[in-house]
Amino acid sequence: MRAPSPEPRLKDIVDAIGYIRADLENISLDAFAADRRKRWLVERGLEIISEASRHLPDGMKARHPAIPWRKVAGIGNVLRHEYARVAADALWTIARDDLDALDRACRAELAVSPPGG
Repeated sequence: MRAPSPEPRLKDIVDAIGYIRADLENISLDAFAADRRKRWLVERGLEIISEASRHLPDGMKARHPAIPWRKVAGIGNVLRHEYARVAADALWTIARDDLDALDRACRAELAVSPPGG
């Protein structure tokens, strides 16, 4: 049996990163920290990224060793189970500084992925 295509999960990650970037465009850390709605949207985007990353093939992840795949997957657990303790500045740092490499890796995989799998 053929493994399911990673394409839908890669697209989910790329889309979530795009939504996060759009939500944080032209906003300061202080404004982000004060805006519960924006924090919630970023949290949800990171949860989607986390869950989608869990379904990517190990071989694909191995092609991108600079991505901390365990941390990408693990942030979802933190957001689901310790959400009350997640600081706005931690979300901000992840969203602003840590998603570029993941976005590039997912886009690179989508570029070489055969249509339909």
